[in-house]
Amino acid sequence: MPERKFVYTPAMVGLTALVLLLPLVGLALVLQQPRLDVHWEHHPAHFWLVLLTAALSAVLAYTTGAAALRRGDARVLFVSLAFLSAAGFLGLHALATPKVLLDTPNAGFTLATPVGVALASVFAFLSSLTVSGIAWGRRLRIGLLVLMALWAAASLLRWWPLHATSVPEVADGILTALAVPTVLLYGVAAARYLRTWWARPSLMLLSMIAAFVLLGEAMVALVFARNWALSWWEWHVLLLSAFVLVVAGVRIQWYEERFADLYQEDTVSGRRELSVLFADLQGFTSFSEQHDPSEVTAMLNTYFQVVVPEVVRRHGGDVDRIIGDALMVTFNKRGDQPDHAHRAAEAGLALQEAAAVVQEAHPGWPRFRVGINSGIASVTLLGTEGGRTHTVIGDTVNVASRIEGKAPGGAVAIGPATKALLPEARTESLGPVSLKGKAEPVEVYQLLALHGE
Repeated sequence: MPERKFVYTPAMVGLTALVLLLPLVGLALVLQQPRLDVHWEHHPAHFWLVLLTAALSAVLAYTTGAAALRRGDARVLFVSLAFLSAAGFLGLHALATPKVLLDTPNAGFTLATPVGVALASVFAFLSSLTVSGIAWGRRLRIGLLVLMALWAAASLLRWWPLHATSVPEVADGILTALAVPTVLLYGVAAARYLRTWWARPSLMLLSMIAAFVLLGEAMVALVFARNWALSWWEWHVLLLSAFVLVVAGVRIQWYEERFADLYQEDTVSGRRELSVLFADLQGFTSFSEQHDPSEVTAMLNTYFQVVVPEVVRRHGGDVDRIIGDALMVTFNKRGDQPDHAHRAAEAGLALQEAAAVVQEAHPGWPRFRVGINSGIASVTLLGTEGGRTHTVIGDTVNVASRIEGKAPGGAVAIGPATKALLPEARTESLGPVSLKGKAEPVEVYQLLALHGE
């Protein structure tokens, strides 16, 4: 579904802020008028409400995490960790519903919600900063999952300090001490996202701001609510509303690069030293003219089923695009592969080795030729709704494409920049080659093998 464009006015911003503050007004009202804070104890409703909230948060954790790792964006990764914190501990809280997992109240499961919301506030705050460190962000995710497992075990086995069978129905010193920094962190995160939104308004950013505000308000309501009363149900609904808002924002975004509005500047307009691999089938046009489209499709799928895993799974390449018979793969697009030239060279040789097996079974099929070039390129987000892609552009990419066009069938050709990064490689010069768009000929080499092969 394409992203809709909204025109934001000061009146709309003020109205949005007013709506977001209404839950706090309602909470204050029911606390001042206890007769309004009606009691409703319904265990199935509680279980399914919390479980649904946890499920929505888990879905968001997965989708944002996948986008973060695919694009190497630390901000989106921390957003994912915030959702994961909430999802895991809310799931544990759902199990605290009497007669679901345990017959008696359990402090560990009951306290899971404030702990999860508090941890999420730390990650929300970190996501609002200009941060790097996708690698240690991954380690944090593993640590978070381990913490959830330990918390669940300590709750079930009633280890100290989670051995109590009940918790206070109203705020005590511990919860208050936890709530104050949590609300402050959500407030700072929302304010920083608001500054970004003001510079480049987008629905995705607005959804995140609203979610952080609601999560902070949920923590306030959680501290002061009376058990099973209206104020107690309010913080459950606030948590659900926060995640529903983000899910709605995600659904309205165009399906390509849904979280692009959250990407850091370096993700959408950064520069990387990387290697680019192009591959296509020599003689593909002639083959297509002489065969039925279904045969051409079968041929392409047969090739791609064996060559794509070689460059992606074995050597860590990112498939930028596949157009017809042409394949473009990047290495070090996320900035986490300093050995990008070696990876690209290995991938090129492995691609040709895998393709040769297919070629032996189908002698009449065209053969792949591969070109690799290394250098500085711009990592950027191109297009708008209906056609948005995260790609690399620059002379390095153009030269890689030109080198591929000069490679012999069944061979891998590399440019001088890649050769300089592979002193151990065994190559054979193809001589100076005139490349379209280059004033001077470029020395191109056929890659025969890497050192030790």
